[in-house]
Amino acid sequence: MEINLSERDQDRIIEMAWEDRTPFEAIKQQFGLPEKEVIKLMRNTLKASSFKLWRKRVHSGVSQKHLKKRKPDIDRFKCTLQRQITSNKISKR
Repeated sequence: MEINLSERDQDRIIEMAWEDRTPFEAIKQQFGLPEKEVIKLMRNTLKASSFKLWRKRVHSGVSQKHLKKRKPDIDRFKCTLQRQITSNKISKR
């Protein structure tokens, strides 16, 4: 599957992937990128250590990346305290 994304779209997908409350289904709906492709993008874009931290977090239970595993009381995607991610780097407030 070959999907051409602009650098801006890639940055936004990475930002959404880091957000605990943004499910993979939201990324697929907005960008047409399924979970496997998001993982591939993250693997190819992030440093190896950052990718490992992200994968560990997604599978830790802290993240609500899958709608089926999501608690029903969560009604928004992004925490108000979530840091902004620009140019694939987390910036300080």
